[in-house]
Amino acid sequence: MQKKVEAALNRIRPALLADGGNVELVDVKEGVVRLKLVGACSGCPMATMTLKQGIERALREEIPEVKEVVAI
Repeated sequence: MQKKVEAALNRIRPALLADGGNVELVDVKEGVVRLKLVGACSGCPMATMTLKQGIERALREEIPEVKEVVAI
């Protein structure tokens, strides 16, 4: 599943990069995707919303096995 998640993140990344941020895949275990927000995303007050309503929603739509996305 890690390769599927990375491929999906690669489709999301251009939007993050456009705002000066990015995301790194740390781990996928039992349906929980652990990500590290970097660049502008790491200190952005909207990062939680981006993570849950943007990244998590997109990953869950594309990969039904994804249960949750968390930032570390």
